Amino acid sequence: MTRIKVLAESFPIRGSFTIARGSKSEAVVVRVELRDGAHVGQGECVPYARYGESVAGVVETLIALAGRIEAGLRRDELQLTLPPGAARNALDCAFWDLDAKRAGVRAHELAGLPAPGPALTAFTISLDTPQAMAEAARASGHDLLKLKLGTEGDRARLRAVRDAVPGTRLIVDANEGWTVENIAENLAACARAGVELVEQPLPAARDAALADIPHPVPICADESAHGLDGLPDLIGRYDALNIKLDKTGGLTEAIELARAAQAHGLDIMVGCMVATSLAMAPAMLLAPLARFVDLDGPLLLAQDRAPALRYEGSVVYPPDPALWG
Repeated sequence: MTRIKVLAESFPIRGSFTIARGSKSEAVVVRVELRDGAHVGQGECVPYARYGESVAGVVETLIALAGRIEAGLRRDELQLTLPPGAARNALDCAFWDLDAKRAGVRAHELAGLPAPGPALTAFTISLDTPQAMAEAARASGHDLLKLKLGTEGDRARLRAVRDAVPGTRLIVDANEGWTVENIAENLAACARAGVELVEQPLPAARDAALADIPHPVPICADESAHGLDGLPDLIGRYDALNIKLDKTGGLTEAIELARAAQAHGLDIMVGCMVATSLAMAPAMLLAPLARFVDLDGPLLLAQDRAPALRYEGSVVYPPDPALWG
């Protein structure tokens, strides 16, 4: 019999994490343990208020499934049990971990995916003044930076960062903060600065406008991209998808979405919320499919959980089985 344990946990963020929608100083995650007596599988999610989620709501949803899990609920039944989102993600990833340990193989083998290797990950620079962002970029020492933008003064921020790190690769995340009135000028500034990708420049509800404007820099869907059902709406508007397991509702649908997106000519970014290595580990299975990897969540924490992923400079390494999968 498989039993579930659900825990809400808090991890302080190093300094603070600021995007166009606000700041936070801690990452509150929900961890799921599935135990069958001989094996333990784990998964982690980050309930996100932007999508109508809360820690209490996710915990309640998962605990309510205890009886069905004890009765034999399987991972391949989750798509019909829960909608895409954080709750399903934690449970789906815990099942992948448990199934891999039961079978005595790695999770990527169960998924029919190539073994993940070391991957270059982006490192996030929080939204701040141009001077502060330039200094943070200079001090980071990372080869690929993701700049949080989305407010007045973004072009000055771009110029300051590019002047500070002239040889560093840049991507930009506007977190829905630009408008149809300023997007063309902001994208042109990104092109001048050599930015390689711009995430979610417009609000998800207004992104139809992206089909009618030039893309001097490839544009990536984030808040607009969730599960498979929404993929048709993104084609013609975006050049890439940021696939986050908390949005797809786990690794199972994330794999399907990545393959479907690539079949439509879209590039893949594999991304994350601010969370621990346990949340990043299953996302590492998507890294071989991705043009961009953005799994820096643990680097933004004051302290990660143990065991943890190994980060060396800008490179993140696949998980050890003691962590996940």
